[in-house]
Amino acid sequence: MNRFLEHTGAKYPIVQAPMGWIARSQLASAVCNAGGFGIIETSSGETEACMAEIEKMKDLTDAPFGVNLPIMFLKDPAILDHICGSGVKFVTTSAGSPRKFVGPLQEAGIIVYHAVPTVAAAMGCVEAGVDGLVVEGSEGGGFKNPEEVSTLVLLQAIRRQTDIPMVAAGGIVDGQGMAAAFALGAEAIQMGTRFVSSAESPVHMNYKQAILDAKETGTYVLNKKASPCIRALKTERTAKIYEDGLMPADTFKRIMDVYFGGDMEASVGLAGQSSGLIDEVKTARQIIDETVTEFFAITGRLGALNAAKSF
Repeated sequence: MNRFLEHTGAKYPIVQAPMGWIARSQLASAVCNAGGFGIIETSSGETEACMAEIEKMKDLTDAPFGVNLPIMFLKDPAILDHICGSGVKFVTTSAGSPRKFVGPLQEAGIIVYHAVPTVAAAMGCVEAGVDGLVVEGSEGGGFKNPEEVSTLVLLQAIRRQTDIPMVAAGGIVDGQGMAAAFALGAEAIQMGTRFVSSAESPVHMNYKQAILDAKETGTYVLNKKASPCIRALKTERTAKIYEDGLMPADTFKRIMDVYFGGDMEASVGLAGQSSGLIDEVKTARQIIDETVTEFFAITGRLGALNAAKSF
């Protein structure tokens, strides 16, 4: 059996990324109800609101779901305690070492996958005892490793070192990307930008439209010489940051005005290179159904080539 499906109980190995403020019950439940695997964010730091979102999920879906714990941003230990007692069975950790969290989570019966951008980070997580990895290539949006490694290369490099279950993330929006990821050893895919621009995403239509309008070259990697390094949509504001080389300290101060107010110059609109592959707002169910159909069409064709031993 597919190990990710065994670990999660999801119908399809398609994960919705845990975007801050965006990945809450409205979006995550839509993904779950369509057969995918929704994840609730906690990177916003709004502990009480995130705990409430976890509880809302239980009323909005009967399907399993997960929670993300971004280690670097965890200020309140109450969220860890809440998750361990909530009945949630799957957690992704990110932004730091999972070492001190793996034990408590696994003792609570929770499967733990950690997000990694390099082989060294992956092997450190394997040593720490995680159950799986979210392998994040540099194509993806949001927080990035300044030493850019593509999903294509990273999946292969990690699989050469370990047989641990991998979720491929970065640059994937459909069944073509899913088939490619599975060919390289992944057992699931994670999509962020594709679901940010979905019908059920809570963000302003201006944000969604900016993703639809973007080309494959429509993002910048910003702040590579400091922290955090991010990938965001090209705007006048991000162009200046890119030219200057560093992000001002107040860059994220008005992030809510981008997400929910639609002012794309108020802060930075996080998105991946996969924006260049997205040209329509679709429901979570459309996205997932079309991804699954396309995946099996492609793998079926490849299987026929194998059976015929012909290119």
